[in-house]
Amino acid sequence: MADRARELAKNIKLLVLDVDGVLTDGGLYYDDNGLAMKRFNVQDGFGIKLAQSANLEIGVISGLDQKPVANRVAELGIRHYYPGKHRKVPLLEKMCQTIGIDVSQAAFIGDDWIDLGVMRRAGLAMSVPNAMPEVIEAADWVAPRPGGHGAVRDAITFILEARGLLDNAMKQWAG
Repeated sequence: MADRARELAKNIKLLVLDVDGVLTDGGLYYDDNGLAMKRFNVQDGFGIKLAQSANLEIGVISGLDQKPVANRVAELGIRHYYPGKHRKVPLLEKMCQTIGIDVSQAAFIGDDWIDLGVMRRAGLAMSVPNAMPEVIEAADWVAPRPGGHGAVRDAITFILEARGLLDNAMKQWAG
């Protein structure tokens, strides 16, 4: 699995993320006023900045439309954001068309059944280890850390390393 995934990752120019269970820990937190709160991992955020500095496009598709996610996406400068969407395949295809790449050059990381269609369509299917069993089975690569705890950073590191871009990205940030 690892060798095949590494070969696929060499051509990836777009990484699309699910939100709940991937970019977050999947928990739904509400305050006393019913306002949603989300927990994001700073290492995932820094990984997104690494990806952007290496010209790896990032996209986000979420089944929910919640303000904390919109705020985090804006804060990270993610240009391709589709909230409240359950049909993810057309959005993956739209992002690829906008960027000018083939769908085989896109990766998707998910955690639940809603992600299976887009994982099967993307060039590289990625999963978090706390995903549904069917999602893990469909994945070419599974992150070592769970969603919301650095899985996105792991996916980005894996892609950048496979593309031979990790050392330069690290030098840019580490001096």
